[in-house]
Amino acid sequence: MEWLILIAAIAIGVPAAAWFVQERLIFFPQPIPSTTHLPAHASPLELVAPGGTRLRGWIVKGAVTPAPAVIYFGGNAEEVSWTLSDARWPRDWTIVAVNYRGYGESEGAPGEAALTADALSIYDAVAKREDIDPARIVVFGRSLGTAIAVHLAAERPVAGAVLASPYDSLTAIGRTHYPWLPVSMLLRHRFDALGDAKRNTMPLLAIVGEIDSIIPPERSRALFDAWAGPKTWQVVPRGQHNALGDSPAFWEGIARFLAER
Repeated sequence: MEWLILIAAIAIGVPAAAWFVQERLIFFPQPIPSTTHLPAHASPLELVAPGGTRLRGWIVKGAVTPAPAVIYFGGNAEEVSWTLSDARWPRDWTIVAVNYRGYGESEGAPGEAALTADALSIYDAVAKREDIDPARIVVFGRSLGTAIAVHLAAERPVAGAVLASPYDSLTAIGRTHYPWLPVSMLLRHRFDALGDAKRNTMPLLAIVGEIDSIIPPERSRALFDAWAGPKTWQVVPRGQHNALGDSPAFWEGIARFLAER
């Protein structure tokens, strides 16, 4: 997770620079790759966020109507079309993936406040669709996106949350890696999910990699322990931070969780 570059910059004595350029060290907007192979039934999706910013992504409709839906939030260097190309999503579920501001073809620039507000707008647009069952919406966050998903779950009614490589806060991750640094004084984008987790009573599936070197297991566990609702902790054997989806166990756990929703 490239936000550790920011913390490393602080470590070598450039705190002032880190304060002013941290957006470029936390968020790594990606274009849509030319080799993306979206499902044939994927449809472009465009939403207008607060302030008029246009967000763009896709919707892959489920096999039933109205369908249950997963709203996906990706990592800090992730253009979301790649996840839609994975054939292991349950067919009955509609999958919604919208790129963050500045990612893919979405307009604007990313930031914590903007992304969390955008998540609410995405949910509101999905929940009012006639082809979606609003009582069966599940949020799915990966890495950076887990804090966004946790916040959305605290602000809107959802049937469950899937969090892959979750964390309690960006500040806590920095303190774990560099305990001697004043990380809390320098980070403006803190993505503090702990308070929201304490408010969430819906079921949670937390999936972590056994050998994740980016998000320490104690940070994932802190978020998990704070969750107020029923919860399941799944460890992917020898799973690495950027390769959890390569494991069949990852998708099997998700399928089981969604089948119960």
